Amino acid sequence: MTETTNIQKQTNFDVIVIGAGHAGCEAALSSARLGKKTLILATNLDTVAHLACNPSIGGTAKGQIVKEIDALGGEMAVNTDKSLLQLRMLNRSKGPAVYSPRAQVDKFAYHTNMKHTLESTSNLYLRQGEATDIEVKNDGYSVRVATGLTYSAKAVVVATGVYLNSKIIIGKYVNECGPNGFVSATKLTDSLIGLGYQIRRFKTGTPARINARSIDFKSTSIQCGEIDMPPFSYINDNKNVKQHPCYLTYTTEATKDIILKNKDKAPVFTGEISGIGPRYCPSIEDKVVRFSDKERHQIFLEPEGINTQEIYVQGVSSSMPADIQYEIYRTVKGLENVEIMRDAYAIEYDCIDSTILYPSLMSKINTGLFFAGQINGTSGYEEAAAQGIMAGINASRFIEKKEPIVLQRSQAYIGVLIDDLTTKGTNEPYRMMTSRAEYRLILRQDNADLRLTEIGKQIGLVDDTRYNIFCAKNQQLKEAETILNQILKPAQINPVFVKADEAEVKTGITIKAALKRAKITVAILEREFGLFKDYMPQVKEQIEIETKYEGYIAKEKEKIAAAVKTENKTLPVELDYTKISGLRKEAQQKLNKIRPLTLGQASRISGVSPADISVLAVYLMGNGKHE
Repeated sequence: MTETTNIQKQTNFDVIVIGAGHAGCEAALSSARLGKKTLILATNLDTVAHLACNPSIGGTAKGQIVKEIDALGGEMAVNTDKSLLQLRMLNRSKGPAVYSPRAQVDKFAYHTNMKHTLESTSNLYLRQGEATDIEVKNDGYSVRVATGLTYSAKAVVVATGVYLNSKIIIGKYVNECGPNGFVSATKLTDSLIGLGYQIRRFKTGTPARINARSIDFKSTSIQCGEIDMPPFSYINDNKNVKQHPCYLTYTTEATKDIILKNKDKAPVFTGEISGIGPRYCPSIEDKVVRFSDKERHQIFLEPEGINTQEIYVQGVSSSMPADIQYEIYRTVKGLENVEIMRDAYAIEYDCIDSTILYPSLMSKINTGLFFAGQINGTSGYEEAAAQGIMAGINASRFIEKKEPIVLQRSQAYIGVLIDDLTTKGTNEPYRMMTSRAEYRLILRQDNADLRLTEIGKQIGLVDDTRYNIFCAKNQQLKEAETILNQILKPAQINPVFVKADEAEVKTGITIKAALKRAKITVAILEREFGLFKDYMPQVKEQIEIETKYEGYIAKEKEKIAAAVKTENKTLPVELDYTKISGLRKEAQQKLNKIRPLTLGQASRISGVSPADISVLAVYLMGNGKHE
């Protein structure tokens, strides 16, 4: 009897997560931390949180996403800080709306630390096994693995990354495997097709890894991190002492000549690659052909870890034959004698049409089946992790029969990402950029905790330690409001203004008004008057941004308030749009396919015009559905 009970415990779960990449890890951790017995399946345990491409986390818009995952109680930022090599803030010269933290990490430490976290989490079971079949049952799903074992669960999250029928391409060499030669998942696609999902073929790529000993670093420019920059996670202290440099170099005219001369050997042009590649992360051969008037392209040399000589060559992704790769790389300054350790390659893989999903990331076809990460057509670790945490949260809430958590476009980049995927879909690997967010001055990297920590607390993912840190920050911000309204006399502030080349005043001025001056900073006020001396660095940053951009922020909040009126008008899921007179045929078809949940979501569907939205608004009012 005891033996049977043990077997039952090992095969029956609340949630099964298929895939242990960045989406799978966040999905499994959030589900388990919310008290759900969770199984996470990996084709190979060595692929857990594997950084298949660049050894970095964050970047433009992506850094904001990582901060949001952290604010909700996720793991990516915490794991980044554990594995850190260096940290920088991108876009410092472009204004706080687009400030984006980016970390170089030790890719091997990142994998090890995340795997240890999974192994140490209550309710979470990590298992090696290739999922081959998902079968619908009366009380949920059964998932079969290649070895013949079958597991059951009330909800399933599919987070297979780039492993579905994946193959790597290097010139004419094709190998049916995943990144770094890891085994691909060859059976699950047929199961998904059988369940009614439309499969697409996408492609991405990665550059070569080269030996650091073969690089002439004197011919490159050193790129150091920012020692005083706060860590990624809000729960960590404010000391960042890691400093492992990267290096900057450039392609040359010779690089362009070799690529153009061998264009006929590039799989991206010969038809060897059928998958659709990312517009915003093209291969070096694609960049040279598309931007033929550009004299050179930036290349960053990034360490893969502290215990390896492997260097990632960011900016030279390629699927050229291996011998041509040598010729290309050796035209780059500092790489004249380079030794390639791992060839660059393109990778093709299966994914689904993301418009088949609700904004909760649950399938419209199968209740309780969720999808997250690159299987939804995205590219990037951060985009995957963001979908993962939301899928894990909503799978858990589905089991509890609770309403799903759906972040709005005005609340988070995560909201923008998921709304774009489920409403607009994507015809190429989707990459988050700051330009995709309408309210990016509100959705800054410095205030993600203020936007989302309360939500994470209500969900149950934010623990007391994290919440207490959040409350302490909030308390300092409230105290700062009082300080900012204090008056400085001309005799006090004018010497500071003169030193900063700012116009003097004849009457008293509030500290807030002084800080609004272009050349006055919190650091100056702290130095001259001792203001905010004991405040957290993140609080000081926020005080400065919120003060200097107060007017712009207020205008953006007004836009959000106006948009909410349309955004929150609900549409019945079962509504047949072909029966609404006045809607154009294209709009009827698109609306019936996407089945938007709100009028705001409907307004963002390609092919649905403002006139169609007006017709829908009138229809809702006439049917008593307006709010």
